[in-house]
Amino acid sequence: MKTTNHSEYLKLKTVFIKSVKDAFVSQHKLNKEWKELNYLEQPNFDIAIKEYQVFEQLFYDLEIDLQQFSFNNSVKIDSIYCRDASIATDFGMIICNMGKGGRINEPESHLKIYKENDIPVLGIIKAPGTLEGGDVAWLDETTLAVGHTYRTNPEGIAQLKTLLEPQGIDIIVAELPHYKGKNDVFHLMSILSPIDKDLAVVYSPLMPIKFRNELVKRGFELIEVPKEEFESMGCNVLAVAPRQCVMVDGNPVTKQLLEEAGCDVMAYKGKEISVKGGGGPTCLTRPMQRLL
Repeated sequence: MKTTNHSEYLKLKTVFIKSVKDAFVSQHKLNKEWKELNYLEQPNFDIAIKEYQVFEQLFYDLEIDLQQFSFNNSVKIDSIYCRDASIATDFGMIICNMGKGGRINEPESHLKIYKENDIPVLGIIKAPGTLEGGDVAWLDETTLAVGHTYRTNPEGIAQLKTLLEPQGIDIIVAELPHYKGKNDVFHLMSILSPIDKDLAVVYSPLMPIKFRNELVKRGFELIEVPKEEFESMGCNVLAVAPRQCVMVDGNPVTKQLLEEAGCDVMAYKGKEISVKGGGGPTCLTRPMQRLL
């Protein structure tokens, strides 16, 4: 059974997550950290636990191998959004360097888990370079898109290229706009979620023209998220298999468009674990192996 880490849409075999219990820890920790980390509102711990149980069960029901990032007292509540601290490649993990100051210790916590599980590491992004996993998306097995954002800078992108281009990987850079500025959660995957080899959910008003044209040129059909569903995470959709996906509840237009394109859509209530912190299902997971 062949697998690859170089896909956002093939059938998911293994994924790392970090539970509410190990990330949010307590209502006291949420009360202390939510404002400094620029959450929209203060999450409710008890409701978040219930939301996460439903989210986690989706993976168990699909018999996906769930691995855990365990509790680490050096990280903050944002560590629940575990996609961002590392990048999975077939050559080993890339350990990121966070562009958001409050998340600076998360990559080291990922590195510790990978070492404990004998998971190879290809490289580590070093300062002054910054790179976050939410700014990175595989378009196909040999093409990686990376967003130039306030979280991922040119030095970080240059280090990413140094690691992957000698391995035959083509790096496409998407120059993202200022939007709401340095403190906002705005990654490449805020406006792009590949769902199949020829289908992607996008938010075109914030998508660079050159990058959008590249997607069209590659044969992607684009599902356009309406303006009223962008802030509610309509564009943040996790494919667990081609045209089988998970999204935050409360985005009926996007959900209908996905279903009309032949997708099986599973929605979870994510007000506490997703909307308030700006992290949908792609952010809540660090996908690893997918079946070829």
